[in-house]
Amino acid sequence: MLYILAEQPALRGKTKHDLTAMILLRSIIFNICFYIVLVALMIIGLPVLFRRRQRVQSWTRLWARLSLIMLDRICHLKVEFRGLDHLPKGAVLIASKHQSFLETFALVLVIEDYTFVLKRELTLIPLFGWYLWGTEQIAIDRAKRGSALVQIAKGTRKVFAQNRQLLIFPEGTRRPVGAPPNYKAGVAHIQAATGVVCVPVALNSGLFWPRRQFRRRPGTVVIEFLPPIPPGLGKQAFMHRLEEQIETATERLVAEACAKDPSLACPTLAGQAESA
Repeated sequence: MLYILAEQPALRGKTKHDLTAMILLRSIIFNICFYIVLVALMIIGLPVLFRRRQRVQSWTRLWARLSLIMLDRICHLKVEFRGLDHLPKGAVLIASKHQSFLETFALVLVIEDYTFVLKRELTLIPLFGWYLWGTEQIAIDRAKRGSALVQIAKGTRKVFAQNRQLLIFPEGTRRPVGAPPNYKAGVAHIQAATGVVCVPVALNSGLFWPRRQFRRRPGTVVIEFLPPIPPGLGKQAFMHRLEEQIETATERLVAEACAKDPSLACPTLAGQAESA
């Protein structure tokens, strides 16, 4: 069920200014709680870092689960997963649309033995970076562009040999809702080099948890796993199919959310392109 703030009985009759103020207040409370819980769990869980990777992952899933509970209770923002039957067991490449910070922790709840490809700078953050090492993520040095693919190839071979799931954001960074797609070829190189199935992921999280913004809007974020793309298509054909599947499904999810809540005022492609 979609939590639309304007439809909640206690809030009917409120002015737009009142609703905006309430969203802001809830966002402030959530952000304070979010980071307090994050820091507290990182400190309490320090002994877990000396355990096996799977145990560390369980601790990070606890943080993710608590974060989604707080997001629901405080901001009335839910997360719905669709198409989980498209996610196979064992070694698989997962290529996800990236619109907000939300999916970076929400996805760990449904990926069995997750691995992210991320920038090395994140592993240098005290406490937080230690958990990235503890869960054995693939950290690459973006400054060394020539060797980035070599680093990824080496890391992915190890990941798939362990029958793990690799999550990558093909656009490399968060993109605003409606911005023109900007897919990088790294995901095609990974599939060509490893021969694993790729599962695309579409979402609409940027409508509710926009990048570089403080507010968390009420509603339902949908994260949808799409039909897998088999290996052997060739890099160019693979990239075309991947982008088409993700972008088409993302547009559908964004339109669905906007139809349910017109107050989202979904940005136009042109407007988002200017802000990108």
